[in-house]
Amino acid sequence: MAASTQPPVRLARSLGLFQLLVMGVIMVQPTAPMPPFGAISAGARGHVVTTVLMAMFAMMLTALSYGRMARAYPSAGSAYTYVAREIHPALGYFTGWSMLLDYLVNPLICVIWCAKALMGLFPGTPYALWAVSFGVLFTILNLRGIQATARTNEFLTAAMGAVILWTLGAAFRYVSLLPDLGPATFLTPFYDPQRFSWPTISNGASIAVLTYIGFDGISTLSEEVKDPRRNVLRAMVGTCFIIGVLSAIEVYAGQLVWPAAEAYPDVDTAYLHIAGRAGGAILFQVLSWTLVVATIGSASGAMLAGARLLYGMGRDNAIPKSFFGYLHPVRRIPSRNVLLMGVLCLAGAFAISYQTGAELLNFGALIGFTGVNVSSLVHYYVRGRDRHWSHLLAPAVGAIVCLYLWFSLSLLAKLAGFAWLTFGVVYGAWKTGGFRKDIIRFDIPEE
Repeated sequence: MAASTQPPVRLARSLGLFQLLVMGVIMVQPTAPMPPFGAISAGARGHVVTTVLMAMFAMMLTALSYGRMARAYPSAGSAYTYVAREIHPALGYFTGWSMLLDYLVNPLICVIWCAKALMGLFPGTPYALWAVSFGVLFTILNLRGIQATARTNEFLTAAMGAVILWTLGAAFRYVSLLPDLGPATFLTPFYDPQRFSWPTISNGASIAVLTYIGFDGISTLSEEVKDPRRNVLRAMVGTCFIIGVLSAIEVYAGQLVWPAAEAYPDVDTAYLHIAGRAGGAILFQVLSWTLVVATIGSASGAMLAGARLLYGMGRDNAIPKSFFGYLHPVRRIPSRNVLLMGVLCLAGAFAISYQTGAELLNFGALIGFTGVNVSSLVHYYVRGRDRHWSHLLAPAVGAIVCLYLWFSLSLLAKLAGFAWLTFGVVYGAWKTGGFRKDIIRFDIPEE
């Protein structure tokens, strides 16, 4: 029989820039600023609009560096890889260990937020009931290997868009009926002289970075994109811009309805109470359920990614292989890692607040973003042949702003983050004989 001459099946390059932008917005979610709204407001003493825009500036520069590095390493796509290859493997390990914290904390704060949201929908029910319920739910979803399809994500995004329009319409109608409207009313969300200070603004901006987490997922679609060398970079920067503008509008409307000087019934679910004031009980319930469903999807995806990352480390024997490198023989998922992350979610939901968890997540993220910016500078300006001033200016400013926001995190978040880093450095040094052997890898397995 003659050998087959058919070419191998490859991914189709069918995605244009517009489709990439749509998928980027889906990955980050158009409701991104609503769950952390209260935490950002508490950190910045109001001024949520200002901090969201500051974070957008930093993330657009970081997205530019991510896009450039995705062009240089089209099949790798991780901050760990960029730093390890461009700067030093030990610093790559340091970056990877920092960002591992994101995967562990992300589902944890989702448990906290969902539990608080359900307490608002069912007054009088205990926090522990919902925290345990969601921790178990996220674990079961990942043990069963359930993943949302692209069509489901598109439907949820369309539904969230409709709810956002409803919320914005109700908010601006509510504000238009307020007495004694003056210029100060519309400027206070940007600048309130009685509450403004640079330390609090910086702290709020360091939390607002959470609004943009997920934009780098666009780089995983490189093999399905038309002209990926240009469009992946444009889509990442464009996604940060679109999410930033949309988020600024959402939080601006929220601050007009509920000025920062007024206390929220529950700071963790502040935006839900804003919706309730503007649109009544029906909008409160609709937005609550919308954000709960969206958060369930985010938490499940984060837990799955974290479990796979731990599996990759276990498979390489960077951490005990007998536990972390185990795959369920039937479902072929890292079930022990999923169970471990479920336990961590349950324990953490009773140990920290949503705001502390959000800052702890950004502790690792901002280290990774700083590393990506520095890697881009080294690759294109220090080592590159076709140097351009933008290869120096953009990543340098991005790294400085990300590092500044990292320093602006609360003392508690930095202490907890440094404890995590110290443990990682000690473990890595022991495992690699003082970093003389092969370095520990932080790549999520592709299979």
